[in-house]
Amino acid sequence: MSEKRENWGSKLGLILAMAGNAIGLGNFWRYPYQAAKNGGGAFMIPYFAALILLGIPLMLVEWNQGRYGGKYGHGTLGPMVYLQAREGANPKVARILGGLAGALALGVTVLLNSYYNHIIGWTLGYAFETATGGYMDKAINTGEYFVKYIQSPGKVMVFWLIALAVLGFAVMRGIQKGIEAWAKFMMPTIYVFGIILIIRTLTLGAPVKPEWTPIAGLNYIWSPRWQDLNWTAALAAAGQIFFTLSLGMGIIQNYASYLKPEDDIVLSGLATVSLNELAEVILGGTIAIPIAYTFLGPEGLGAGVGLSFIALPNIFRQMAGGQIFGTFWFLLLFFAGFTSAIAMYNYLVALLEEEAGVPRRVGSVLVFVIYIIFGLPVGLEPILTKTADLAYLTELDNWVGSYLLVVLGLLEVIVTGWLLGLKGLEEMNKGSFWKVSKTFYNVFIQFLTPVSIIILLGFSTRDYFKAGYFKWIPSFVEKTPQLVPWVLAARFVMFAVLIIGFIQAYRNIGKKYGQEIYEGRVLVRRD
Repeated sequence: MSEKRENWGSKLGLILAMAGNAIGLGNFWRYPYQAAKNGGGAFMIPYFAALILLGIPLMLVEWNQGRYGGKYGHGTLGPMVYLQAREGANPKVARILGGLAGALALGVTVLLNSYYNHIIGWTLGYAFETATGGYMDKAINTGEYFVKYIQSPGKVMVFWLIALAVLGFAVMRGIQKGIEAWAKFMMPTIYVFGIILIIRTLTLGAPVKPEWTPIAGLNYIWSPRWQDLNWTAALAAAGQIFFTLSLGMGIIQNYASYLKPEDDIVLSGLATVSLNELAEVILGGTIAIPIAYTFLGPEGLGAGVGLSFIALPNIFRQMAGGQIFGTFWFLLLFFAGFTSAIAMYNYLVALLEEEAGVPRRVGSVLVFVIYIIFGLPVGLEPILTKTADLAYLTELDNWVGSYLLVVLGLLEVIVTGWLLGLKGLEEMNKGSFWKVSKTFYNVFIQFLTPVSIIILLGFSTRDYFKAGYFKWIPSFVEKTPQLVPWVLAARFVMFAVLIIGFIQAYRNIGKKYGQEIYEGRVLVRRD
């Protein structure tokens, strides 16, 4: 029986919230770094191939699953996957698939956000540090400054808690007054800040060397370097598509569950992809790398994740108006991270609403507490170990933020494409202005997309073995024994959350659909 659920207030609010969910920190520091590292313009070939083969089909699948589950009153992934899987599999098998999907989605929303929220806190803290001139003295080493920052409880914990509190307040107010209202403010602001920073970037001139100019930086990131294009670059491109579009997390389905039965999911899904790509390829690719190239040259682009918190602060204090534009940069990162984190926060609140009948306000407070508990190890590690290696965060990100996303994406597309079958095409086109063709559905969603994900998982697993991630003590901490307990703790927490997630989803499905599971046949369908 369907339950009364809140809906989005407007089409614009829905698309901005969905785009905000997809547009995150990875658009502005992960993508430029990946592109610069993996062949520049040549990187765009596997990138756009992955967008077509993986990104767009999976985006349509996830919108489909979300609206489908919302008709039955579900906002979490386990029951959604069960409902579609039972169309082509025995309900008992469908229940197991739903349990696996629920476990992976819970793992992502709890564990990825346990460290993602800290990074959001860093961006807010650095916006404050930049605005108040905290590191503007040129005698300060920005690398040491960042290390001291993450080892300072007074700074790290305060800004982390502020970010969490604002997230909780936004989700507490519901879909229309909370998430949608914040998206309508933050998303246009991201684009405005991005345009301001692009204009400033392109007018920097050549303050260090004549050949180090913003245009040369753009040339570096966009000119194809075919010698750097290899399978590793292709893997990086495919991984970036999952990361940047927030695929394989269950949170697109959660947002889509608040749609009305005839809302257009094809146009909305494509609009989400388009807005994300505009933010990533145009804004993300035109800010950080050209700035870094202008002041640091091609060698300075190797800063990777440290580009935002170490290299760019060093640049902001050298450029005219750097304090203002640096503040804009970190606020842009904060808003981008916030609009993604709010979706994961809402997923857990929806889980509490469905599972235990917890009111939204109470659920928002409980999730706030959950995030504090699971986020404490991330914040405490550099404080207690007096290092900046972040082994706990790295281990979680290697598995939850990179690998499990792809596993969940494979499960989703198999359920919709192979088990729901052509009924999935009918559901996808319901209420849609642009219709997905049967040819596209058969070729991509039923064949090319799952095959591509299987290939991606195969080569990724091979690379993980080579990198030593499957060893009891991973290679990246073999020479730092004091960090080994943090890695093992991360693994223990990850397995515990996945087990709890499976049990929770499996029991929830059994509680609501126990009779048909027992009888082995579907009793009620809702078209």
